[in-house]
Formats: sequence, C-alpha cells, structure tokens
Amino acid sequence: MEENNTIWIEKYRPLRLRNIVGQDEIIERLESYVKNGNLPHLLFTGSAGVGKTTAAVSLAREFFGESWHMNFRELNASDERGIDVVRNQIKQFARTSPLGGATFKILFLDEADALTNDAQSALRRTMESYAQTCRFILSCNYSSKIIDPIQSRCAIYRFKPLGKAPIAEEIQEIAQNEGITVSADAIDAIVYVAQGDMRKAINALQGAAIISPCITGQMVYAITATARPDEIDQLLDLSLAGDFEAAESSLSQLLHERGIAPNELLNQCYRTLLRRPIDQMLKVTLIDHIGEIDFRISEGADSDIQMEALIAKFVMAATKKHA
Repeated sequence: MEENNTIWIEKYRPLRLRNIVGQDEIIERLESYVKNGNLPHLLFTGSAGVGKTTAAVSLAREFFGESWHMNFRELNASDERGIDVVRNQIKQFARTSPLGGATFKILFLDEADALTNDAQSALRRTMESYAQTCRFILSCNYSSKIIDPIQSRCAIYRFKPLGKAPIAEEIQEIAQNEGITVSADAIDAIVYVAQGDMRKAINALQGAAIISPCITGQMVYAITATARPDEIDQLLDLSLAGDFEAAESSLSQLLHERGIAPNELLNQCYRTLLRRPIDQMLKVTLIDHIGEIDFRISEGADSDIQMEALIAKFVMAATKKHA
C-alpha cells in the first residue's frame, strides 16, 4: 500500500510503550516488567480505542526486540468463541518452546469477553499448565464477563478513556506531519466525537482531511454524522419548554435530513443532560426515559416511533414539573 493510502490509525500506532498517551500509570508499570525481565498474566480492560492492543504489542516489542514476531501471537476471540479455539490454536502455541533465547512467549487474546464460559474454563487450565513457557495477555471491554478464576490469575489493568489533552496533542502532531490545518473548533469537535477513543478521533481527522486540508468543526460533525452540541441543546430546550411540534421537527431533521443514527442521538442527549443545570429529579426522570428507549431500540422496536416517544416523554415530564 502506498504511503498516502495508509490508514492513519495504523500509520500512527505507537511502537513503544513510552509513546502511548493518556495511560501514564499503566505504562510505567508495564515498563517495570520489561526492566525486571519477567511478566505475569495480564488482563487489560477498558473501552475501545484507549490503547489496550497497542500496549500488548508494544510490550512484546520491548521484551523480544526485532524478533518479537517469533514469540508473540495475537488472536481475536470474537472470531471463534468456542472451546475449540482454546484446545487447538491457543494450546498449540502455548505448549511450544520460546525461540531466539527468550524465556517465555506472549499470547495476546483480544476481545476475550466474547469467549464462552466453557472456553474460558479451558483457557484457565491452559494458563496454569503452560505458565512457564507462555504468558497470556487478555483484553476485554467488560471485565465482568471474564470468569473469576481467570481474573484471579492476572494482574488487572483498567485503561481509562482518553482526556482532551492527549487526543488534542495527537491530532495536532498528525496534522503537522500530514500538512493539514486543524482549527481550534475542529479539535473540540474531534474530542467531542471521539469520547475518549483515539481510533475514532484519528479516523474523524482523516475523513475530514480527505475533503479539505483545512479542517473545521462543521466538517468533523458532518463527516462523522454527529449532531453539533448546540443542535442537541436546541432539541432539549424545545422539549423542556413543552413545544412538542417544534421539538419533533428538530428531531426529524437530525434523524432524516442529517442521517444521524438514533443510538448516537440518544448518547448525545444523555451526555448533554449530564452537564445541563436543571432540577435534579427532572434530570433523573429524563435519563431514565433515555435508558428505557435505548433498551427498546436494542430489542428491535421501531426507532422512529421510539425517538418520537422519547420527545413526548420529555415534554410530559417538563410539563408535569412546571404544573
């Protein structure tokens, strides 16, 4: 692939632990493992795009140097969730001796929370049997889906969502390298859209850069199909003022003319309500309605009807509050 066609999230993926941003405490502990030359089983947990996979690959590079590929294997548990993947691929890799003078190998199992309970039980036994020759790094979004016997065998590291500063710093560095201009409101828009996910931030930047080398906030919201914060504020203002027709018109424009996904709109309404200075009990009621509608849509209910119902519930809650 030519350099100008490279996906930026891979092009700018950190190769060393020290280059991973926003997770300073975790990186410091991982570097201490490299310094001591030993490694326990690890469990990385956290939301998407916060550096879990990058940390695992960088850790292997730190331990094994240029020959890291020989003693490192990455598997995605969501591809094969059953016990066969443990009995065949994982066990086969774990039981073979390390190469190139290394004292152990590293098997990185991404999305480990997708494994069935039977597969996790088999994995636990494999981790016990081959602990001398293989270290396991498990990555998941929800640690509660990992069985307790595996959690108790791992050092658990919880990766936090990235804040504004590390995302803005990375975006500005990429923009400088790629010769593009990113305005201050575009940085704010990328941070808002990313929600702590560096992959999403870099993808938003590249998508906008394909359109123009001078990136504005408006372009970021358009390319990511995200409503602007002021549009969400307007929707809530109309709903809480009891103006159902105007709120419904605003909702229709966001859903049908702008093409914003209902789940994304729900998420944005929730985030806006959290920071909105309104009566606490009203806020609790509105967030409860958002949770109910989100569940119904996830269960297959008609999204248009449910989103209209949400606005109706907002109007009724606000009217009752002021009655």
